Amino acid sequence: MKALRTGDQNLVKQINKSVVFHTIKNKGPISRAQISKETGLNKATVSTMVAELLKESFVKEIGAGQSSGGRKPVMLYFHHHAGYAIGIDVGVNYLSGILTDLSGNIIEKNTSKLKSTRLESVVDQMTAVTGNLIQKAPDSPYGIVGIGIGVPGLVDSKGQILFAPNLKWRNVDLKQVMEEKFHIPVKIENEANAGAHGEQLYGAGKNIANSVYISIGIGIGTGIVINHQLYRGFTGIAGEMGHMSIDFQGRKCSCGNRGCWELYASESALLDAASKRNLPDGHPEADLDVLYTEAQKGNVEVIQLLNTLGEYIGIGLTNVMNTFNPEAMIIGNRIARFEPWIRNPVERVLEERLSNHHPFATRLRFSKLKDDSTALGAASFAISDFFSNQKITEMESLSLT
Repeated sequence: MKALRTGDQNLVKQINKSVVFHTIKNKGPISRAQISKETGLNKATVSTMVAELLKESFVKEIGAGQSSGGRKPVMLYFHHHAGYAIGIDVGVNYLSGILTDLSGNIIEKNTSKLKSTRLESVVDQMTAVTGNLIQKAPDSPYGIVGIGIGVPGLVDSKGQILFAPNLKWRNVDLKQVMEEKFHIPVKIENEANAGAHGEQLYGAGKNIANSVYISIGIGIGTGIVINHQLYRGFTGIAGEMGHMSIDFQGRKCSCGNRGCWELYASESALLDAASKRNLPDGHPEADLDVLYTEAQKGNVEVIQLLNTLGEYIGIGLTNVMNTFNPEAMIIGNRIARFEPWIRNPVERVLEERLSNHHPFATRLRFSKLKDDSTALGAASFAISDFFSNQKITEMESLSLT
């Protein structure tokens, strides 16, 4: 945020209101006096901001707290049921939708196989899922405040889907399509960025300043967090590390490149390898659920496939570590469920290929949110936009320079 302009009282008020709101949100139940002490704002300013937040239904009062002498203080807390958000994760072979409150708690969830990757078909399926989640939202002062959608492809700063190679989409304005259907603000984001944001807020990336989230599904995408901020790159399309070459003369990728990492270390790579070996026996068309069950049973051939997959994941992560030197690398999306079988080969490759200056043991994490990282992150983006429109700024934006 730019330096304050002298006399700009509206900006000062917006900052004060945001500070009070986030203090209540993060530390409530809390009294007005405690807010004043925590923030350094005088009691009159705190009372004025609290009165506005109460009127707007973002804050509620509960019974009196403990007193150290004198009148017991009235405690305040964030009214996270003042509205709800919808998060949609568009996979290449699935579609997942969640309904959350304003704190990211999942109220409802709907996951189904994607019937087709044709845009019209996906929009129809997404519309049905979204409509169903809207109907299940409890009554609230603000209703559905926004819809966030994570898409596996290049998304620019305006929310335009430039290219989604695995979906075969180019120049798609999904934001406009969905806003015309529901008349609710829509936020479109790259699915790995949304996943990184979800893990940073609620999962394995919480309280970590620098991390890289690796979304391994049919393809591979990465979400990069630097100093607690999502790094989007100059035009908003950073993080396409699934398309870095790990085999100079490798197979041709749908992106136009050869030997891309995702051709060897993704869900599709695992399923292709299983299909070529007719694994597992008795399942002519194996999917992740079948392979997971077989791995649990100790199927040696399936475990060998997972070992190879883990080695290829490790090769790509070596490049990630050498490029960004993050505090944590977080493996997420549908492959994360195979942690018991892929962690060791991943770590073995990292140990073999990284220099001694890269202690990696504490850096490799698997998603705590499992399949919900992207949907949660997408919903949280929609919530952030809602609060921004209400003149309540994210805490990271409040530092004055």
